[in-house]
Amino acid sequence: MTALATPAPSARRLRTRATLLAVLSEHGTLSRAEISRLTGLSRSAVSSAVTDLLDEGLVSETTSPAPATAGRGRRAAAVTLRRAHALVLAFDFGHTHVTAAVADTTGTVLGEATAHLDVDNHPREVLDAAESLARQALDAAGHRLDEITALAAGIPGALDTRTNVVRAPSTLSQWIGMDPAAELGRVFGRPVAVGNDAEMGARGERAYGTGHTVNDLVYVKASTGIGAGLLLDGRIYRGASGISGEIGHIQLPDTGTWCRCGNRGCLESVASIVEVRRRLVHVLAPGARPGETVDLPPLDRLADVPAAARVIGEAGRTIGRVLADLVNCLNPAAIIIGGELGQAGDPLVHGIRESVDRYAQPAVAEAVDIRATRLGLRSELYGAIDAAITVATTRTH
Repeated sequence: MTALATPAPSARRLRTRATLLAVLSEHGTLSRAEISRLTGLSRSAVSSAVTDLLDEGLVSETTSPAPATAGRGRRAAAVTLRRAHALVLAFDFGHTHVTAAVADTTGTVLGEATAHLDVDNHPREVLDAAESLARQALDAAGHRLDEITALAAGIPGALDTRTNVVRAPSTLSQWIGMDPAAELGRVFGRPVAVGNDAEMGARGERAYGTGHTVNDLVYVKASTGIGAGLLLDGRIYRGASGISGEIGHIQLPDTGTWCRCGNRGCLESVASIVEVRRRLVHVLAPGARPGETVDLPPLDRLADVPAAARVIGEAGRTIGRVLADLVNCLNPAAIIIGGELGQAGDPLVHGIRESVDRYAQPAVAEAVDIRATRLGLRSELYGAIDAAITVATTRTH
């Protein structure tokens, strides 16, 4: 008796399979309904493709409690890509530090190393330090460089995605015209993804932080500068040339402070961590002489100090005035506040909330949840890990 040959999958079925693998690689765990919405595929096509991928062992499906709005007792099935075991390397470049981390493709950090450097003004030294830090992180993890599959990095400046070169003279003046991905690729000989640090922060929050179930969020990195990473309909939005989210240079009325970009009244010229610390010194150490170094407590310890909370709350209201316009335009489900200033917690968040409620349209203000990150200062690092995993798994599948 002749066995019947198994028919080859149709071209449509193969395209559907590839589409599902790509969307799961980018977004992580998704319900079947979310896969359908993100891909535009019918529920039946998604169900059939998920069944095929389960049979192949490329995905897993588990049930987890649905959100409270779904009703008592209902549970949603969650589909997750079974990533091939591999190691990735991630970098978080700040203005004054570089952190390298080795992680596996589950997102578990196995080793890391940090150095404090003048990143803005010494790019060559910083790239040399990145190689050294990577080797330190690998040593801590007990692995070798030749085991790394892919890497990614977040940089604190605008990156033109059309050319992959740095474009922002006000932040990374010595990096202008450099292609960080090409530079890191030459050093490590691996596929590289590079993005703005706020974009990486949004990725980190979506993959590992408080934004895990949110498809429309704004991540605000409030530090020396103030930038926003935009996740819209489940995808990072970079704009026409990759320079979206520069909210730190939105100008405020009745503010004449000069900004490093050359304009007056930019948000970051009046509400950056530098300005907030200057005002905190004024209220907490009024006897300090101009230019005198004053050691302030960490921001997360100042919430119960009335004078400090007022300063932080005012910064929040100023930032919230700009974010209210963004809320009106984008109607996000969440705004997640990170960066050094984000560590101030409730006084900052409450100030932002106050301005959003005052200046945004009531319906969109009501829809947005404003919260501080629970990843602390590691959102950008985890975003780079997520980006590196995406590169690694896209190559695998």
